[in-house]
Amino acid sequence: MKQNIIETIIGFVVLIIAVLFLIFAYKTGSSITHSKGYQVTANFQSAEGIAVGSDVMISGIKIGSVKKITLDPNSFYASIYLNINDDVKIPKDSKAQVVTSGLLGGKYILIVPGHDDENLADNEEIRYTQSAINIESLINKIVSSFGNKW
Repeated sequence: MKQNIIETIIGFVVLIIAVLFLIFAYKTGSSITHSKGYQVTANFQSAEGIAVGSDVMISGIKIGSVKKITLDPNSFYASIYLNINDDVKIPKDSKAQVVTSGLLGGKYILIVPGHDDENLADNEEIRYTQSAINIESLINKIVSSFGNKW
């Protein structure tokens, strides 16, 4: 009889912990998906390595994330929609770059702030962009240039 009571108490404690975990996961997930901020767009020749949820950073500090990636049917550029934290104001002449975190790391969007007095507003576009440098094609160019000289 005593063993049944202990098993019941342990089961009840496990159930409470599971419910608390689900509540925590729900609140954390909903705060990420419904994060406040404003949206800006940047068009890149290549969005290779960037995915929804990738970081947007200035000076090594995360200021937002990639919300959506689409293909512009006219220019065939990748349109990347960025969700930027409300407390961060980006000058209109800023530049967006796709960069790699370390040699083998993941890619993220780096914002290089400009000096314009006006800031980007909701749904505006970052006009100056630079796609990631493809290391493989760069190495191929170097090797082929040395090959032609020998």
